[in-house]
Amino acid sequence: MNAPETSPSPLRFGSGQAVRRLEDQALLSGAGQYTDDVQLSGTTPLAHLVFVRSPYPHARIVSVDAEAARAMPGVLGVFSGADLATAGVKPMPGTAGFKRPDGGPGVSPDRCALAHERARFVGEAVVAVVAESVAQARDAAEAVFVDYEELPMVVDLAAAVVDGAPQLLEAAPNNIAAEARHGDAAATAAAFAQAAHVVALDVVNQRVVALTIEPRSVLVEVDADSGRLTVRMSTQMPSGTRNSICDAIGLAKEQVRVVVGDVGGGFGMKTGAYPEDIATAYCAHALKRPVKWVADRSEEFLSSAHGRDIASKAELALDASGRILALRIHSLANVGAYATGTGVAIQLLIGPWVQTSVYDIATVDFHFQAVLTNCAPTGAYRGAGRPEAIFLMERLMDEAARQTGIDRVALRRRNFISPAQMPYTNPMKQVYDTGQFEKVMDQGLALADWRGFEARAAASKAAGRMRGLGIATFLEWTGGNVFEERVTVAVKPDGIIEVFSAVNAMGQGIATSLAQLAVDVFGVPIEKVRVILGDTDRGDGFGSAGSRSLFTGGSAVRVGAERTVDRARELAAQAFEAAPADVHYADGRFTVAGTDLSLDLFDLAGRQPEGQIFVDSTSAVAGPTWPNGCHICEVEIDGPTGEVSVVAYSSVNDVGRVINPMIVRGQLDGGAVQGIGQALYERVVYDVETGQPVTGSLMDYAVPRAEVAEAMFRTEMDESTPCKNNPLGVKGVGELGTIGATPAVVNAVADAFARAGLGARAPSLQMPLSSARVWEALQA
Repeated sequence: MNAPETSPSPLRFGSGQAVRRLEDQALLSGAGQYTDDVQLSGTTPLAHLVFVRSPYPHARIVSVDAEAARAMPGVLGVFSGADLATAGVKPMPGTAGFKRPDGGPGVSPDRCALAHERARFVGEAVVAVVAESVAQARDAAEAVFVDYEELPMVVDLAAAVVDGAPQLLEAAPNNIAAEARHGDAAATAAAFAQAAHVVALDVVNQRVVALTIEPRSVLVEVDADSGRLTVRMSTQMPSGTRNSICDAIGLAKEQVRVVVGDVGGGFGMKTGAYPEDIATAYCAHALKRPVKWVADRSEEFLSSAHGRDIASKAELALDASGRILALRIHSLANVGAYATGTGVAIQLLIGPWVQTSVYDIATVDFHFQAVLTNCAPTGAYRGAGRPEAIFLMERLMDEAARQTGIDRVALRRRNFISPAQMPYTNPMKQVYDTGQFEKVMDQGLALADWRGFEARAAASKAAGRMRGLGIATFLEWTGGNVFEERVTVAVKPDGIIEVFSAVNAMGQGIATSLAQLAVDVFGVPIEKVRVILGDTDRGDGFGSAGSRSLFTGGSAVRVGAERTVDRARELAAQAFEAAPADVHYADGRFTVAGTDLSLDLFDLAGRQPEGQIFVDSTSAVAGPTWPNGCHICEVEIDGPTGEVSVVAYSSVNDVGRVINPMIVRGQLDGGAVQGIGQALYERVVYDVETGQPVTGSLMDYAVPRAEVAEAMFRTEMDESTPCKNNPLGVKGVGELGTIGATPAVVNAVADAFARAGLGARAPSLQMPLSSARVWEALQA
């Protein structure tokens, strides 16, 4: 493939430049189009769906009486789980590829589009009511009578695994759906036996809600002639969602099209299909008319995929000099009422991939178990397993420093993987292609003015406040484990280059970054590039998850654009009656060396029989990326109230080559704010006696507010270590900030305790470090 020649004219729009996001004009002017904004052009009126949800955490569904509801004005249909089972709607796939403690395959209760025979968590959809208006559907839903027989339930993780606990599934004794063991238990035990220092922590990564501004929403249209479904929805993965709908309902892929407009946040929560998506599609298919469902905020708290929720016993063995000898971890992961493939893989495999992080640790013993409870299922949430793993590691490192008396920076420096060890294979057989972890930390220390902290701490003390300094040095894995992507490129005679990609926008500015990469190759102004996303009729692909959109999708755009220029060069050579090697391309124009022959790219497109130059390109990158960083946080604690304030946040981030520094900074800072939210505020609570969710609305569930970002954020990128696994040299960035923030904040609070002579209480600190919790810890 010949690399295209480009001139400097489009440089201010190409990669490396802080180009304003192309998406923002429509969004800021109110011209964005989310699923709920779509107006249908057909003659068949839109119907609306409302779900009847289980009020019980665990119950047998004895019967459903919907006769009164069906007779109410405007009601078009009422469907139960039994109705869908009779119609052949299949349960959703559960966990696969993992084992149970007895060696058998991992198990999970069948998760149906509507609960069938048993409901297993409060808020699970049991009945779907479709009516001509939302109000009519709600009224009819209240008229549906479901006879439940309450069953024993358990929502507490520790209580779920003891003998005699209520069972969600007979095939899962002690509610263990699946488990994974990694490493060498005997070698680890031997290392601990000879260790000079052993540090142990009990750490909880609490359950959180993936709170998006736009709730889940689905609008399904039905073609009157073919019966084909067009599903408009808010999702990160159009192709995967379409496939799940087809598999469940029994339709060929050609019979379903998924279209995605603007997405008001995803954070991993909108990856894959939900039961409600399948139920809405089924209702539209059965009624032969368009049906829409938009979740309200209460439904999102109850039934969207929650994140995190693991309890871990973590131990670190060190020699007298502070070198790490071994790492041992046993974690219980609360995967909720249904062990989804994503929820299990995140905690049993993906998190462990980065558990040893940036440290040279050869000997490990990991034991991870996925536990069923009567809570909403867990799934992907920004970072997906990596924040939990890194939080464990960084809490251990700081506690090891306190217990050994070794400076925490020196302890990290002593255990870093060195650049000379790259490519480095960690104990989970994951290969880091590049990384200069000590260099990144040194930059972070300088950016945060680490040495000047003592003066700031003294000033805080004089003002009657405790001040703490926290650090996290870490890496993460990105990729979604799918490293191939498809793009199409069409050069139009009207002066537009249309690029389609199957990665998806959800507020992260990916369309702008992809357009910049097209500018790099074509050398045209960015306004001539039109990026199309979110349409399974235009092409299939994995979608956006695991911070893969740019390094996989962007690399595919780069390769597809280069292939398009190569194809266009061949066509230009034919027009010039010259050899392709003699034809040069720059700034949208072809020329022949040594002649005055010249041909515009778009004119060339207009000469083609198809009226355009079109290339369908599929390409792959060589593997995942390993972004890394040093995040440093300073907090102040008000002793009388326990209130924790983030007063400074500095980070240096190795994300490889940076395509758009403005977008990258936004991703890093936004991610950090979400991590701060988990560290200080957020926690999903279920009442252990009743199984009822206590945090069911924004009245009860605390999230970070704008003032969190008022802290002095210093955010920098180190581009000196480009990734070797993709042609762009980029590394994933969307989740890095979240992963670094939780340990940096909690370590800062622990440091404040230690400086106040309360270091013995630091190991017991658990997220969220709310004012009440911190106050109680101070009084202890």
